[in-house]
Amino acid sequence: MAATIPLRNIWLLFLYAADLVRFRDRFDSEVEMARDLPDLVARLLSKVVEERLRRNLSRGYQPSRATLSRVRGRLDMLETNSRRLMDRGLVACRFEEHTMDTPRNRLVRAALERLATRVANDLVAHRCRELAGDFTRMGVAGARPSWGEISSDQIGRNETSDRLMVALARMVFETVIPSEEAGRSTGSMPEAQDQLIRRLFEKAVGNALRLELEPIGWTVTQGRRLSWPVTAQSPGLAAILPGMQTDIQLSHPPTGRRIVIDTKFAAIFSSSTYRSEILKSGYLYQLYAYLRTQERADDPHSLTSEGMLLHPQTGGAVDELMELQGHVLRFKTIDLSGAPGQFEGQLQQILDLRANGRRDPP
Repeated sequence: MAATIPLRNIWLLFLYAADLVRFRDRFDSEVEMARDLPDLVARLLSKVVEERLRRNLSRGYQPSRATLSRVRGRLDMLETNSRRLMDRGLVACRFEEHTMDTPRNRLVRAALERLATRVANDLVAHRCRELAGDFTRMGVAGARPSWGEISSDQIGRNETSDRLMVALARMVFETVIPSEEAGRSTGSMPEAQDQLIRRLFEKAVGNALRLELEPIGWTVTQGRRLSWPVTAQSPGLAAILPGMQTDIQLSHPPTGRRIVIDTKFAAIFSSSTYRSEILKSGYLYQLYAYLRTQERADDPHSLTSEGMLLHPQTGGAVDELMELQGHVLRFKTIDLSGAPGQFEGQLQQILDLRANGRRDPP
């Protein structure tokens, strides 16, 4: 599904997805000046990097090995003896070195270099190249880290600025940036990018619901795996049976209320021979399976769990529901192209759950 979304709303989606919504009003000028999404990310990353450089980049420890004239860290006896280093007054050592050449800093430098080649604005591209050069001069000279290295580089709670910097850098290499088109306020998202934008949309919705609902007693779980209630199976079934994983699951322990939300970054309707707009049957069957396969006689709340298909709005707004075999199924769209305040309000109020009562079908 190709869609056009204002850059400010893409920025809000990103902030919610990265759990950094506290920054939503901090970079207004960069957001307004950006012409397309690569330009926006380049401006934002440059701004954050400049702020970090004024306070010095974070350092970290990395394992190192060296042949030295005195012991540093741990002595490597095997290498020392096999190379007969002591005959020359040397020893082989293993130690942790305090350095700026950390995975997160290498990722940011690589992202700046990549953006410098993709941004149409010469001044912004030059700014990215200069900052990448500053990183190199400060000793951040290693290759772009693997995703495994990035995952193992845990960012502490007090390193919020680093979290934003790394999240923006990851956005560059995870190809969340769509192909660019001219225009001051929008970014174009081609078909090939839909799956990646869907992940951003799903994560943003989950975090927005968590911020809104956890303070009033709800639990928000993302990416929960479900099991098929299989009572017997042939030997080869396990190898071919698809898994089930919900996008977002809400639960309210005091009342036992449960809601499964499946986000789809696609149009909510398809067409048939007889009708121009009908709900997509595959999505409906999937949500139905999520609810019915989890029913258990010893868990009465599982018999009344609710489901929602949440799509971006591509035409008129949709908010319909039905009750089916004890389960309420809701079909809703959220307008990603509206004014930022309106968009964020929808994001925060996807469900009106401050009242514990269940909404009844009309």
